Amino acid sequence: MKGLIVLQKTYSERVSCMDNNKTKKGLVAGVLLSVFAMQVLAGCSSKTETKPVQANETTAKVSDKKWSGTLKVQLIGDFSMDDKTNPISGKKVKGVSVLKKEFERLYPGTTVEFILLGWDGYVQKTDAMLNSNGADVFQVPGIANLASQDLLEPLAPYIEKDKFDLGVFINNQVEGWKAMGPKDKELQIYGLPFIGDTRVIAYDKKIFKEWGVEELSKNPTPEEILEKAKKMTGMNPKTGKQNYGAFYAGADSADSVINAAEAFGGSWGKGFLFKGMEVNFNSPQMLQGLKWMSDLNAYAPKGTLVKQGGEKWGTANNDIAIHIRVQPVFVDTIYAAGLQDQYGVAPLFVNKEKNMGGMFAGSPYSIAKNSANKELAWEFLKFSASDFFQKYMWDEQSSQFLPVTKSAMKWEQILKNPHAMIELESMGKLWAPRYPYRSGQPRYILSESVEEGLLGKSTVEAALEKAQKESTAWLAAQK
Repeated sequence: MKGLIVLQKTYSERVSCMDNNKTKKGLVAGVLLSVFAMQVLAGCSSKTETKPVQANETTAKVSDKKWSGTLKVQLIGDFSMDDKTNPISGKKVKGVSVLKKEFERLYPGTTVEFILLGWDGYVQKTDAMLNSNGADVFQVPGIANLASQDLLEPLAPYIEKDKFDLGVFINNQVEGWKAMGPKDKELQIYGLPFIGDTRVIAYDKKIFKEWGVEELSKNPTPEEILEKAKKMTGMNPKTGKQNYGAFYAGADSADSVINAAEAFGGSWGKGFLFKGMEVNFNSPQMLQGLKWMSDLNAYAPKGTLVKQGGEKWGTANNDIAIHIRVQPVFVDTIYAAGLQDQYGVAPLFVNKEKNMGGMFAGSPYSIAKNSANKELAWEFLKFSASDFFQKYMWDEQSSQFLPVTKSAMKWEQILKNPHAMIELESMGKLWAPRYPYRSGQPRYILSESVEEGLLGKSTVEAALEKAQKESTAWLAAQK
Protein backbone atom coordinates (compact mmCIF):
# COMPACT_ATOMS: atom_id res chain seq x y z
CA MET A 1 0.00 0.00 0.00
CA LYS A 2 1.62 3.21 -1.09
CA GLY A 3 0.69 6.67 0.08
CA LEU A 4 1.10 8.29 -3.31
CA ILE A 5 -1.55 8.41 -5.96
CA VAL A 6 -0.69 8.30 -9.63
CA LEU A 7 -2.77 10.68 -11.68
CA GLN A 8 -3.15 10.31 -15.38
CA LYS A 9 -4.69 12.52 -18.07
CA THR A 10 -7.00 15.04 -16.36
CA TYR A 11 -6.86 15.44 -12.57
CA SER A 12 -7.75 12.11 -11.74
CA GLU A 13 -7.50 9.67 -14.52
CA ARG A 14 -5.26 8.03 -12.09
CA VAL A 15 -3.70 4.69 -11.62
CA SER A 16 -2.46 3.97 -8.12
CA CYS A 17 0.76 2.11 -7.37
CA MET A 18 -1.17 0.08 -4.81
CA ASP A 19 -2.16 -3.57 -4.80
CA ASN A 20 -5.44 -4.60 -6.41
CA ASN A 21 -7.97 -4.65 -3.62
CA LYS A 22 -10.80 -2.42 -2.24
CA THR A 23 -14.51 1.85 3.35
CA LYS A 24 -17.70 5.88 8.33
CA LYS A 25 -20.55 7.02 8.15
CA GLY A 26 -23.57 6.33 6.10
CA LEU A 27 -25.67 6.04 9.15
CA VAL A 28 -28.36 5.24 6.65
CA ALA A 29 -30.11 2.15 7.77
CA GLY A 30 -33.73 2.66 6.74
CA VAL A 31 -34.91 0.81 3.71
CA LEU A 32 -32.37 0.63 0.95
CA LEU A 33 -34.92 2.16 -1.33
CA SER A 34 -34.05 5.51 -2.77
CA VAL A 35 -34.16 7.08 -6.13
CA PHE A 36 -31.49 9.30 -7.46
CA ALA A 37 -30.87 10.77 -10.88
CA MET A 38 -28.68 13.31 -12.41
CA GLN A 39 -28.35 15.96 -15.04
CA VAL A 40 -25.92 18.70 -15.84
CA LEU A 41 -26.35 22.14 -17.20
CA ALA A 42 -23.45 22.26 -19.58
CA GLY A 43 -21.16 20.17 -21.61
CA CYS A 44 -17.51 19.40 -21.84
CA SER A 45 -15.16 19.86 -24.70
CA SER A 46 -11.96 18.72 -26.27
CA LYS A 47 -9.61 15.96 -25.16
CA THR A 48 -5.93 16.27 -24.38
CA GLU A 49 -3.88 13.66 -22.60
CA THR A 50 -1.01 14.39 -20.25
CA LYS A 51 1.72 12.03 -19.16
CA PRO A 52 1.25 10.29 -15.81
CA VAL A 53 2.48 12.28 -12.84
CA GLN A 54 2.72 11.36 -9.21
CA ALA A 55 0.74 13.53 -6.89
CA ASN A 56 -0.07 13.75 -3.23
CA GLU A 57 -2.97 15.87 -2.07
CA THR A 58 -2.98 19.37 -3.62
CA THR A 59 -0.02 18.71 -5.94
CA ALA A 60 -2.47 17.14 -8.39
CA LYS A 61 -1.98 18.35 -11.94
CA VAL A 62 -4.46 20.82 -13.37
CA SER A 63 -6.38 19.39 -16.31
CA ASP A 64 -5.16 20.28 -19.80
CA LYS A 65 -8.67 19.91 -21.17
CA LYS A 66 -10.97 22.80 -21.75
CA TRP A 67 -13.98 22.33 -19.53
CA SER A 68 -17.09 24.39 -19.05
CA GLY A 69 -20.41 24.24 -17.29
CA THR A 70 -21.87 23.47 -13.90
CA LEU A 71 -21.63 20.06 -12.26
CA LYS A 72 -24.34 19.41 -9.71
CA VAL A 73 -23.28 17.04 -6.93
CA GLN A 74 -25.60 15.70 -4.25
CA LEU A 75 -24.23 15.02 -0.76
CA ILE A 76 -26.21 13.50 2.13
CA GLY A 77 -25.40 13.99 5.80
CA ASP A 78 -24.55 16.75 8.27
CA PHE A 79 -22.56 18.77 5.75
CA SER A 80 -22.43 22.51 5.13
CA MET A 81 -20.74 24.73 2.57
CA ASP A 82 -19.26 27.01 5.23
CA ASP A 83 -17.10 26.29 8.26
CA LYS A 84 -18.91 25.29 11.45
CA THR A 85 -18.32 23.76 14.88
CA ASN A 86 -18.18 20.00 15.29
CA PRO A 87 -20.77 19.16 18.00
CA ILE A 88 -18.68 16.24 19.28
CA SER A 89 -15.17 17.72 19.43
CA GLY A 90 -16.14 21.39 19.72
CA LYS A 91 -13.55 22.19 17.06
CA LYS A 92 -14.04 24.30 13.97
CA VAL A 93 -14.35 22.22 10.80
CA LYS A 94 -14.10 23.37 7.21
CA GLY A 95 -17.12 23.23 4.95
CA VAL A 96 -17.34 21.37 1.65
CA SER A 97 -16.48 24.61 -0.13
CA VAL A 98 -12.94 23.25 0.24
CA LEU A 99 -13.83 20.44 -2.18
CA LYS A 100 -15.56 22.82 -4.55
CA LYS A 101 -12.53 25.11 -4.66
CA GLU A 102 -10.07 22.26 -5.30
CA PHE A 103 -12.11 20.63 -8.05
CA GLU A 104 -12.63 23.95 -9.81
CA ARG A 105 -8.88 24.63 -9.54
CA LEU A 106 -8.13 21.31 -11.21
CA TYR A 107 -10.77 21.78 -13.89
CA PRO A 108 -10.64 25.45 -14.93
CA GLY A 109 -13.87 26.66 -16.45
CA THR A 110 -16.11 24.42 -14.36
CA THR A 111 -18.38 25.21 -11.45
CA VAL A 112 -19.35 22.69 -8.78
CA GLU A 113 -22.71 23.12 -7.13
CA PHE A 114 -23.23 20.94 -4.07
CA ILE A 115 -26.81 20.03 -3.22
CA LEU A 116 -26.75 19.19 0.48
CA LEU A 117 -29.40 16.96 2.03
CA GLY A 118 -29.87 15.63 5.55
CA TRP A 119 -30.68 11.96 6.15
CA ASP A 120 -34.25 12.77 7.18
CA GLY A 121 -36.47 12.35 4.17
CA TYR A 122 -33.57 12.01 1.76
CA VAL A 123 -35.34 9.26 -0.20
CA GLN A 124 -38.32 11.46 -1.00
CA LYS A 125 -36.12 14.49 -1.68
CA THR A 126 -33.86 12.66 -4.08
CA ASP A 127 -36.92 11.14 -5.72
CA ALA A 128 -38.12 14.67 -6.41
CA MET A 129 -34.68 15.60 -7.71
CA LEU A 130 -34.80 12.62 -10.03
CA ASN A 131 -38.07 13.75 -11.54
CA SER A 132 -36.69 17.24 -12.10
CA ASN A 133 -33.25 16.17 -13.36
CA GLY A 134 -31.75 17.81 -10.30
CA ALA A 135 -28.13 16.64 -10.30
CA ASP A 136 -25.35 14.86 -12.17
CA VAL A 137 -23.53 13.04 -9.38
CA PHE A 138 -25.48 11.35 -6.62
CA GLN A 139 -24.63 9.74 -3.31
CA VAL A 140 -26.49 6.45 -3.61
CA PRO A 141 -26.65 4.22 -0.52
CA GLY A 142 -29.66 2.64 -2.25
CA ILE A 143 -27.70 1.90 -5.41
CA ALA A 144 -29.24 -1.53 -6.05
CA ASN A 145 -32.75 -0.15 -6.34
CA LEU A 146 -31.67 2.71 -8.59
CA ALA A 147 -29.58 0.58 -10.92
CA SER A 148 -32.45 -1.87 -11.34
CA GLN A 149 -34.58 1.03 -12.62
CA ASP A 150 -31.95 1.98 -15.23
CA LEU A 151 -31.33 5.33 -13.53
CA LEU A 152 -27.55 5.05 -13.17
CA GLU A 153 -24.72 5.09 -15.68
CA PRO A 154 -22.65 1.87 -15.88
CA LEU A 155 -19.04 2.72 -14.99
CA ALA A 156 -17.18 -0.17 -16.63
CA PRO A 157 -16.57 1.73 -19.91
CA TYR A 158 -15.09 4.71 -18.04
CA ILE A 159 -12.91 2.50 -15.84
CA GLU A 160 -11.66 0.57 -18.84
CA LYS A 161 -11.00 3.64 -20.97
CA ASP A 162 -8.93 5.37 -18.27
CA LYS A 163 -7.39 2.15 -16.95
CA PHE A 164 -8.53 3.40 -13.58
CA ASP A 165 -7.06 1.16 -10.88
CA LEU A 166 -9.78 -0.07 -8.53
CA GLY A 167 -6.97 -1.33 -6.31
CA VAL A 168 -6.82 2.09 -4.68
CA PHE A 169 -9.86 1.08 -2.66
CA ILE A 170 -9.87 -0.99 0.51
CA ASN A 171 -10.78 -4.63 -0.09
CA ASN A 172 -14.42 -5.39 -0.89
CA GLN A 173 -15.41 -1.73 -1.15
CA VAL A 174 -16.04 -1.83 -4.90
CA GLU A 175 -17.63 -5.29 -4.72
CA GLY A 176 -19.92 -4.17 -1.92
CA TRP A 177 -21.60 -1.58 -4.14
CA LYS A 178 -22.03 -3.66 -7.26
CA ALA A 179 -25.57 -3.80 -8.61
CA MET A 180 -27.60 -5.00 -11.57
CA GLY A 181 -29.37 -2.99 -14.24
CA PRO A 182 -32.55 -4.28 -15.91
CA LYS A 183 -30.55 -5.91 -18.72
CA ASP A 184 -27.61 -7.18 -16.67
CA LYS A 185 -27.05 -10.90 -16.18
CA GLU A 186 -24.47 -10.40 -13.44
CA LEU A 187 -23.33 -7.73 -10.99
CA GLN A 188 -21.80 -4.60 -12.49
CA ILE A 189 -20.14 -1.42 -11.21
CA TYR A 190 -22.56 1.49 -11.08
CA GLY A 191 -20.83 3.46 -8.33
CA LEU A 192 -17.46 4.07 -6.70
CA PRO A 193 -17.19 4.09 -2.90
CA PHE A 194 -16.43 7.44 -1.30
CA ILE A 195 -17.84 7.17 2.25
CA GLY A 196 -16.84 4.16 4.31
CA ASP A 197 -18.73 2.72 7.24
CA THR A 198 -18.65 -0.32 9.48
CA ARG A 199 -19.72 -1.57 12.86
CA VAL A 200 -17.21 -2.85 15.40
CA ILE A 201 -17.24 -4.59 18.76
CA ALA A 202 -16.23 -2.25 21.62
CA TYR A 203 -15.25 -2.99 25.20
CA ASP A 204 -14.26 -1.23 28.40
CA LYS A 205 -10.69 -2.20 29.34
CA LYS A 206 -11.11 -0.78 32.84
CA ILE A 207 -14.00 -3.11 33.64
CA PHE A 208 -12.06 -6.08 32.25
CA LYS A 209 -9.15 -5.21 34.52
CA GLU A 210 -11.37 -4.75 37.58
CA TRP A 211 -12.85 -8.20 37.05
CA GLY A 212 -9.48 -9.77 36.27
CA VAL A 213 -10.67 -10.86 32.82
CA GLU A 214 -8.31 -10.90 29.85
CA GLU A 215 -9.18 -8.30 27.21
CA LEU A 216 -10.86 -9.41 24.00
CA SER A 217 -8.63 -11.07 21.46
CA LYS A 218 -7.81 -9.35 18.17
CA ASN A 219 -10.60 -11.26 16.41
CA PRO A 220 -13.09 -12.32 19.10
CA THR A 221 -15.56 -15.14 18.48
CA PRO A 222 -19.17 -15.34 19.66
CA GLU A 223 -18.10 -17.95 22.20
CA GLU A 224 -15.42 -15.64 23.63
CA ILE A 225 -17.86 -12.74 23.89
CA LEU A 226 -20.43 -14.89 25.70
CA GLU A 227 -17.90 -16.40 28.09
CA LYS A 228 -16.41 -13.05 29.11
CA ALA A 229 -19.77 -11.28 29.30
CA LYS A 230 -20.93 -13.91 31.78
CA LYS A 231 -17.83 -13.40 33.96
CA MET A 232 -18.39 -9.64 34.20
CA THR A 233 -22.09 -9.55 35.03
CA GLY A 234 -22.84 -8.80 38.68
CA MET A 235 -21.32 -6.68 41.43
CA ASN A 236 -17.94 -5.31 40.38
CA PRO A 237 -15.32 -6.72 42.80
CA LYS A 238 -13.44 -3.40 42.89
CA THR A 239 -16.25 -0.82 42.91
CA GLY A 240 -19.09 -2.81 44.42
CA LYS A 241 -21.40 -1.50 41.68
CA GLN A 242 -23.56 -3.46 39.27
CA ASN A 243 -21.91 -4.32 35.95
CA TYR A 244 -23.38 -5.88 32.82
CA GLY A 245 -21.36 -8.12 30.57
CA ALA A 246 -22.93 -7.11 27.28
CA PHE A 247 -25.00 -4.55 25.43
CA TYR A 248 -26.29 -4.15 21.88
CA ALA A 249 -28.50 -1.87 19.83
CA GLY A 250 -31.93 -3.45 19.91
CA ALA A 251 -32.78 -2.23 16.43
CA ASP A 252 -29.69 -4.01 15.10
CA SER A 253 -30.29 -7.35 16.80
CA ALA A 254 -31.19 -9.13 13.55
CA ASP A 255 -27.94 -7.94 11.95
CA SER A 256 -26.05 -9.23 14.99
CA VAL A 257 -27.73 -12.63 14.65
CA ILE A 258 -26.78 -12.75 10.95
CA ASN A 259 -23.20 -11.85 11.85
CA ALA A 260 -23.05 -14.56 14.53
CA ALA A 261 -24.44 -17.06 12.00
CA GLU A 262 -21.60 -16.09 9.66
CA ALA A 263 -19.11 -16.87 12.41
CA PHE A 264 -20.72 -20.31 12.72
CA GLY A 265 -20.19 -20.89 8.99
CA GLY A 266 -23.54 -19.68 7.64
CA SER A 267 -24.79 -16.87 5.44
CA TRP A 268 -27.94 -14.81 4.92
CA GLY A 269 -28.83 -16.66 1.69
CA LYS A 270 -28.10 -16.22 -2.01
CA GLY A 271 -29.15 -14.16 -5.02
CA PHE A 272 -29.25 -10.43 -5.64
CA LEU A 273 -32.52 -9.53 -7.32
CA PHE A 274 -35.68 -10.38 -5.39
CA LYS A 275 -36.75 -12.71 -8.16
CA GLY A 276 -34.90 -15.95 -7.49
CA MET A 277 -33.49 -14.81 -4.14
CA GLU A 278 -33.30 -17.40 -1.35
CA VAL A 279 -32.88 -16.65 2.35
CA ASN A 280 -31.39 -18.96 4.99
CA PHE A 281 -33.22 -17.53 7.98
CA ASN A 282 -34.01 -20.96 9.47
CA SER A 283 -30.62 -22.56 8.83
CA PRO A 284 -28.76 -24.38 11.64
CA GLN A 285 -26.24 -21.53 11.75
CA MET A 286 -28.99 -18.91 12.10
CA LEU A 287 -30.54 -20.95 14.90
CA GLN A 288 -27.16 -21.11 16.58
CA GLY A 289 -26.78 -17.35 16.13
CA LEU A 290 -30.17 -16.54 17.66
CA LYS A 291 -29.55 -18.91 20.57
CA TRP A 292 -26.22 -17.17 21.15
CA MET A 293 -27.93 -13.79 21.11
CA SER A 294 -30.60 -15.05 23.50
CA ASP A 295 -27.93 -16.34 25.90
CA LEU A 296 -26.05 -13.05 25.66
CA ASN A 297 -29.24 -11.16 26.43
CA ALA A 298 -29.13 -12.61 29.96
CA TYR A 299 -26.00 -10.52 30.64
CA ALA A 300 -27.38 -7.26 29.22
CA PRO A 301 -29.39 -4.60 31.07
CA LYS A 302 -33.14 -5.07 31.02
CA GLY A 303 -34.64 -2.90 28.33
CA THR A 304 -31.74 -3.30 25.93
CA LEU A 305 -34.09 -4.14 23.07
CA VAL A 306 -35.87 -0.81 23.55
CA LYS A 307 -32.72 1.32 23.89
CA GLN A 308 -32.65 1.35 27.68
CA GLY A 309 -29.87 0.48 30.09
CA GLY A 310 -26.90 1.79 28.15
CA GLU A 311 -26.95 5.36 29.40
CA LYS A 312 -23.44 5.15 30.92
CA TRP A 313 -21.86 3.44 27.93
CA GLY A 314 -19.01 5.49 26.46
CA THR A 315 -18.46 7.46 29.67
CA ALA A 316 -15.74 7.26 32.32
CA ASN A 317 -18.26 5.71 34.74
CA ASN A 318 -19.48 3.05 32.34
CA ASP A 319 -21.09 -0.12 33.73
CA ILE A 320 -21.08 -2.32 30.59
CA ALA A 321 -18.15 -4.53 29.61
CA ILE A 322 -18.85 -5.27 25.93
CA HIS A 323 -20.96 -3.61 23.24
CA ILE A 324 -21.24 -6.02 20.33
CA ARG A 325 -22.06 -3.42 17.67
CA VAL A 326 -21.07 0.26 17.72
CA GLN A 327 -20.96 2.83 14.94
CA PRO A 328 -17.77 4.71 13.99
CA VAL A 329 -19.02 7.88 15.68
CA PHE A 330 -18.34 6.05 18.97
CA VAL A 331 -14.61 6.33 18.27
CA ASP A 332 -14.94 10.07 17.66
CA THR A 333 -16.84 10.40 20.92
CA ILE A 334 -14.28 8.62 23.10
CA TYR A 335 -11.38 10.55 21.56
CA ALA A 336 -13.18 13.84 22.12
CA ALA A 337 -13.73 12.84 25.76
CA GLY A 338 -10.14 11.62 26.21
CA LEU A 339 -11.31 8.04 26.88
CA GLN A 340 -9.50 6.30 24.04
CA ASP A 341 -7.27 4.41 26.49
CA GLN A 342 -10.28 3.11 28.44
CA TYR A 343 -12.09 1.62 25.45
CA GLY A 344 -10.90 -0.85 22.86
CA VAL A 345 -12.48 -2.05 19.64
CA ALA A 346 -12.38 -5.25 17.61
CA PRO A 347 -13.77 -6.23 14.19
CA LEU A 348 -17.07 -8.00 13.63
CA PHE A 349 -17.24 -11.77 13.27
CA VAL A 350 -16.33 -13.32 9.92
CA ASN A 351 -17.21 -16.49 8.08
CA LYS A 352 -13.81 -18.21 8.00
CA GLU A 353 -14.44 -19.86 4.65
CA LYS A 354 -15.52 -16.61 2.97
CA ASN A 355 -13.19 -14.40 5.07
CA MET A 356 -15.90 -11.79 5.40
CA GLY A 357 -18.80 -10.97 7.67
CA GLY A 358 -20.96 -8.14 8.91
CA MET A 359 -23.34 -5.73 7.23
CA PHE A 360 -21.77 -3.69 4.45
CA ALA A 361 -22.45 0.04 4.79
CA GLY A 362 -21.35 3.47 3.59
CA SER A 363 -22.12 5.30 0.36
CA PRO A 364 -20.91 5.29 -3.25
CA TYR A 365 -21.08 8.04 -5.83
CA SER A 366 -22.83 7.37 -9.14
CA ILE A 367 -23.48 9.24 -12.37
CA ALA A 368 -27.04 9.84 -13.47
CA LYS A 369 -28.03 7.99 -16.60
CA ASN A 370 -29.58 11.18 -17.95
CA SER A 371 -26.72 13.52 -17.03
CA ALA A 372 -25.68 15.87 -19.81
CA ASN A 373 -22.16 16.12 -18.41
CA LYS A 374 -21.11 12.53 -17.80
CA GLU A 375 -17.43 12.98 -18.60
CA LEU A 376 -16.99 15.69 -15.99
CA ALA A 377 -19.12 13.70 -13.56
CA TRP A 378 -16.72 10.78 -14.01
CA GLU A 379 -13.82 13.10 -13.20
CA PHE A 380 -15.58 13.99 -9.95
CA LEU A 381 -15.99 10.33 -9.03
CA LYS A 382 -12.24 9.86 -9.43
CA PHE A 383 -11.63 13.07 -7.49
CA SER A 384 -13.65 11.60 -4.60
CA ALA A 385 -11.10 8.77 -4.40
CA SER A 386 -8.12 11.14 -4.23
CA ASP A 387 -6.07 11.70 -1.09
CA PHE A 388 -7.17 15.34 -1.09
CA PHE A 389 -10.87 14.46 -0.96
CA GLN A 390 -10.48 11.53 1.42
CA LYS A 391 -8.19 13.43 3.81
CA TYR A 392 -10.55 16.40 3.86
CA MET A 393 -13.44 14.14 4.79
CA TRP A 394 -11.46 12.39 7.53
CA ASP A 395 -9.90 15.55 8.99
CA GLU A 396 -13.08 17.62 8.86
CA GLN A 397 -15.98 15.13 8.78
CA SER A 398 -14.75 12.08 10.70
CA SER A 399 -17.93 11.87 12.79
CA GLN A 400 -19.76 10.78 9.62
CA PHE A 401 -17.00 9.36 7.48
CA LEU A 402 -14.36 6.63 7.20
CA PRO A 403 -11.85 6.65 4.32
CA VAL A 404 -12.33 4.09 1.56
CA THR A 405 -8.80 4.06 0.11
CA LYS A 406 -5.82 1.94 1.10
CA SER A 407 -3.56 4.98 1.24
CA ALA A 408 -5.48 6.08 4.35
CA MET A 409 -3.82 3.28 6.29
CA LYS A 410 -0.53 5.16 5.84
CA TRP A 411 -1.80 8.57 6.91
CA GLU A 412 -0.23 9.95 10.06
CA GLN A 413 -3.64 10.84 11.49
CA ILE A 414 -4.83 7.23 11.08
CA LEU A 415 -1.59 5.70 12.39
CA LYS A 416 -2.11 7.76 15.56
CA ASN A 417 -5.62 6.36 15.95
CA PRO A 418 -5.46 2.57 16.44
CA HIS A 419 -9.25 2.43 16.81
CA ALA A 420 -9.69 3.92 13.32
CA MET A 421 -7.16 1.49 11.89
CA ILE A 422 -9.21 -1.43 13.20
CA GLU A 423 -12.31 0.12 11.63
CA LEU A 424 -10.58 0.30 8.25
CA GLU A 425 -9.40 -3.29 8.55
CA SER A 426 -12.94 -4.32 9.48
CA MET A 427 -14.31 -2.54 6.40
CA GLY A 428 -12.14 -4.74 4.21
CA LYS A 429 -13.95 -7.85 5.42
CA LEU A 430 -17.58 -6.74 5.35
CA TRP A 431 -19.96 -9.06 3.50
CA ALA A 432 -20.01 -8.16 -0.18
CA PRO A 433 -22.12 -7.55 -2.04
CA ARG A 434 -24.35 -6.06 0.62
CA TYR A 435 -27.17 -8.10 2.11
CA PRO A 436 -29.70 -7.54 -0.72
CA TYR A 437 -32.64 -8.82 1.33
CA ARG A 438 -32.35 -5.65 3.45
CA SER A 439 -33.78 -3.54 0.63
CA GLY A 440 -37.11 -5.36 0.87
CA GLN A 441 -39.65 -6.71 3.32
CA PRO A 442 -37.52 -9.69 4.49
CA ARG A 443 -35.41 -7.22 6.44
CA TYR A 444 -38.36 -6.24 8.63
CA ILE A 445 -39.74 -9.76 8.82
CA LEU A 446 -36.43 -11.02 10.20
CA SER A 447 -36.08 -8.12 12.66
CA GLU A 448 -39.56 -8.72 14.05
CA SER A 449 -38.99 -12.47 14.36
CA VAL A 450 -35.64 -12.05 16.10
CA GLU A 451 -37.20 -9.63 18.56
CA GLU A 452 -39.98 -12.11 19.32
CA GLY A 453 -37.40 -14.79 19.98
CA LEU A 454 -35.33 -12.56 22.26
CA LEU A 455 -38.38 -11.40 24.22
CA GLY A 456 -39.57 -14.97 24.70
CA LYS A 457 -42.78 -14.41 22.75
CA SER A 458 -41.94 -17.54 20.80
CA THR A 459 -39.21 -20.15 20.80
CA VAL A 460 -36.11 -19.27 18.80
CA GLU A 461 -36.92 -22.15 16.44
CA ALA A 462 -40.47 -20.91 15.83
CA ALA A 463 -39.26 -17.33 15.37
CA LEU A 464 -36.86 -18.29 12.60
CA GLU A 465 -39.33 -20.63 10.91
CA LYS A 466 -41.76 -17.72 10.78
CA ALA A 467 -39.10 -15.44 9.29
CA GLN A 468 -38.24 -18.04 6.66
CA LYS A 469 -41.83 -18.75 5.68
CA GLU A 470 -42.95 -15.12 5.44
CA SER A 471 -39.81 -13.97 3.63
CA THR A 472 -39.98 -16.81 1.12
CA ALA A 473 -43.63 -15.98 0.40
CA TRP A 474 -42.82 -12.29 -0.10
CA LEU A 475 -39.93 -13.07 -2.44
CA ALA A 476 -42.08 -15.47 -4.46
CA ALA A 477 -44.58 -12.68 -5.08
CA GLN A 478 -41.97 -10.37 -6.58
CA LYS A 479 -41.69 -10.10 -10.35
